[in-house]
Amino acid sequence: MEPNEIFEVVRIIGPIIAIVTAIGCGAWLLDTRMRIKNGYPLNGSWGQKLYPKTSSEEGERIKLLSTENAQLRAELGSVKDRLGNIERIVTDSGYQLTQQIEALRIERKDVQ
Repeated sequence: MEPNEIFEVVRIIGPIIAIVTAIGCGAWLLDTRMRIKNGYPLNGSWGQKLYPKTSSEEGERIKLLSTENAQLRAELGSVKDRLGNIERIVTDSGYQLTQQIEALRIERKDVQ
């Protein structure tokens, strides 16, 4: 290629490259602005989170929420155990037999 041909190619492709670069930089700036505005974390050059940084107040809140979560899980386990016992009692054949006997007694009183 002659220097004139190279100059023509650069003259045609150069502005396109500049426009694409400007659009990319503008999109990156807009993305960063939206992340900051809405509280999303920013990424560092190696992918580490730069924002928001945790404070001692947030650490305490996390501890309280973790403790509450553990208590609620324990309570849920207790409720599941109780529900299992109730289901066992209701499906027990002796309980059904008692219900049938009581129903017969009520019918007998109604007949007399």
